[in-house]
Amino acid sequence: MSARIEAELPVFAVVGRVNMGKSAVLATLLEIDDNQLIRVSPTPGETTCCQEHRLVFGERECVRFIDTPGFSRPIEAMRVIQQLHGEGPPGLDSLRRFVTSAGDDFQDEKRLLEPLLAGAGVLYVVDPTKPLRDDFLAEMEILRWTGRPRLALLNRRGETVCTGEEEWRSRLGGSFNLVRTFDAHRARYGERLRLLRGLLDIEEGHRGHLEETIRLVEDEWRCRREDAAERIMDFLTDALRLRVVESISERDKAVKSRRERKQQKLAQRYYRELAGLERHLFDHLLEIYRHHLLTAEASGEFAEIDLQCAETWRKWGLSRWQLAAVGAAAGGAAGLALDAATGGLTHGAGTVAGALGGGVGTWWMGGSLPDLKLSITAGIRLGDGTGRALEMGPPKTPNFPWVLLDGVLTRYQRMLARAHGRRDEETLAGGSEGFTRQFAAARRSLLGKWFAACLKQKNDARLEPQVVAELVTVLEEVEHGNTATPTS
Repeated sequence: MSARIEAELPVFAVVGRVNMGKSAVLATLLEIDDNQLIRVSPTPGETTCCQEHRLVFGERECVRFIDTPGFSRPIEAMRVIQQLHGEGPPGLDSLRRFVTSAGDDFQDEKRLLEPLLAGAGVLYVVDPTKPLRDDFLAEMEILRWTGRPRLALLNRRGETVCTGEEEWRSRLGGSFNLVRTFDAHRARYGERLRLLRGLLDIEEGHRGHLEETIRLVEDEWRCRREDAAERIMDFLTDALRLRVVESISERDKAVKSRRERKQQKLAQRYYRELAGLERHLFDHLLEIYRHHLLTAEASGEFAEIDLQCAETWRKWGLSRWQLAAVGAAAGGAAGLALDAATGGLTHGAGTVAGALGGGVGTWWMGGSLPDLKLSITAGIRLGDGTGRALEMGPPKTPNFPWVLLDGVLTRYQRMLARAHGRRDEETLAGGSEGFTRQFAAARRSLLGKWFAACLKQKNDARLEPQVVAELVTVLEEVEHGNTATPTS
């Protein structure tokens, strides 16, 4: 077994005291939020035997982790090993003798030593909020005797800096090749990647293998981000083009109460279908990022993105000045097209007029609440054979697409912040502040033109590649907790 482990791939045994968060660390590192695969529980002793977990890309296993039982009697085990060895520091031979000859009182210690004797490296998990007692020092000494590559992990569990952390670092530094901090309940992609790089730093024998694994992890994350950006663009396209249509009779038109009920029913249907589009988007995003304990809504309503709530329009979307600038750019583009069509005979007047018209229009409408567009269309053949229909949607305000985008981005940010080591179910809520107001002017201009085309039910194939690329950049900025600095 030793030759197989050392020759084929890097293997690391996750060891430590009972209830130090070993399984939670593995679950977060490998993005597994399923208790059927990795049991994470506050109950001590959930891991009673060695469990193998593989990091696989395609059909290829890249790294193997072994979740081991926690130490239960480290001081007594250390003394038995010393007695078996005699004078001087024990080594692998003494540890093997301990595993084969020690009694049933040391079942946990024997099980966790088996993969180390077979060639696995050590990932030692401790809780730095615990006092540094003699039993922890005994664990460190036993692991040092293995001679295997060893990384100690301070699992902070939500604490920023613990009082006794420096003492832990000092003692761990004498027994381990490397000491790192981690939070199994809060670690994001960057922290997970840093931990993998830490394993690379201690395991020289599999450097090439681990370097390739890290590259594969980075490539896969990039692909996820691109997939997410495309899904978000599809959602925005469908949402901005969404219209609901229902037949309307002459009596409906003539009787005010009937007409109002018809409009209210149609508005409810519009928001219901819009919520369905959003649910469909987040079903995909949660699948992309491997979350099974998250849901994207609390009820059948439009959840956190309540388009009829004034508060939503105050915290998300662009400011009036920003909307005016976007409207001016879109209007200017339309005027520029007019100038081009007239062969320059307008001497740029179309561009100027379009910019002024677009800017003034969005200024007056920018702060308004969503008032669904309503029109009666003739010549539409519906199920009841009537020729007139009531069409509703989308909201008239130019801030509508920006509010939609902010709603998606704030939830996306919270989804990425959710560590897979957690086992509580959670509803994915939007953040208090949006991102779009922090966009640079060039980004707002590009997205504004694309939004305008979608609202007019037009396809602009020239803009779509640029929009996807820009959304990928936006998601990366959200992931790192920043967006472009706004410009007026």
